[in-house]
Amino acid sequence: MKTHKLIWFHIFFWMIYIIGSIVIPYLVFDSEKSLTFKITFFLTSFISFYVNYFIIVPRFYEPDKIYKSVIAFLLSVTCFVIVRYSIEEVLLPATLGFRNYDPNTGIAFYFFDNIFFSSTAIFISTTFWFLQYFIDAESEKAELIEARKTAELQALKTQINPHFIFNSLNNIYSLVYQNSEKALPAIEELSRLLRYSTKDLTEDCITLDKEIGYIDSLTALEKLRIKKPELLIFEKNISHPGLKISPMLLVPFVENAFKHGDFRNKGFEMRISDDHKTVHFYLLNHKSERMKDEVSGIGIENVKKRLSILYPGRHELNIKNSETEFTVDLKIDLRNE
Repeated sequence: MKTHKLIWFHIFFWMIYIIGSIVIPYLVFDSEKSLTFKITFFLTSFISFYVNYFIIVPRFYEPDKIYKSVIAFLLSVTCFVIVRYSIEEVLLPATLGFRNYDPNTGIAFYFFDNIFFSSTAIFISTTFWFLQYFIDAESEKAELIEARKTAELQALKTQINPHFIFNSLNNIYSLVYQNSEKALPAIEELSRLLRYSTKDLTEDCITLDKEIGYIDSLTALEKLRIKKPELLIFEKNISHPGLKISPMLLVPFVENAFKHGDFRNKGFEMRISDDHKTVHFYLLNHKSERMKDEVSGIGIENVKKRLSILYPGRHELNIKNSETEFTVDLKIDLRNE
């Protein structure tokens, strides 16, 4: 129940109260004098209700301190007694010439007699406050979870970008060191990729064609250093290029393939399709004989975490890692994006 619904709940409660305890009794059998006391009792209950709701309970509520709850109850009863006495025993005699209690009624009796009459308003008021309290607590909890999720996703995305830059600069360094004429085209490709990343990495989602654009540029950059670029097979079958996807979900797998693949006599096989708005990414690359370094799996573990946060129950990731091959088979349902 949201806050605005709770407000309507308050209004509905008081409407039922007025109809049930004032309107219907008056229409059926009450006298004018009896109606007056019902109205004054309603005013007393209404005022005491919201003094308890807005002031007493919020200030005294502490789950581990029972004595404060007792004090809060006594304060609420005192408020009820003061308001009722002021209206029925002071204001009414001065204006209408009659009162509710006998003039000789003692303060002690008046107070204890009204413990019973005040208990309903105090109980319902306290119940409404706790309902509001738990609504606010759940709302704050949801906001904290969302903020934590957003912060975690942003941290994960910022981990990807330096990793990608590191790999690309290594490639360009090799080309420059060899005085290769491919160095300048490589720098152009890198600048294009950096323009993509600085613009799109801060977004929650980008279009599928932009994510594939990362892969196209990255592949073009890597082809500059590979002797047999024709071994890199990249098939695309995209019917919905405007589908929204979180940035840098597919790229880390391609980076990993280039970093640890065998491109001397073998390449890789990569396919992307989007049948029924479900992206299907498949990558098979042959592993080089050199050992994988300690940080090579950072990007893939990163993607696993992001998938679990962003697409729970809406993705399927199968990774097979043998001594000679590394296979990624990923499906992401983007129908609700």
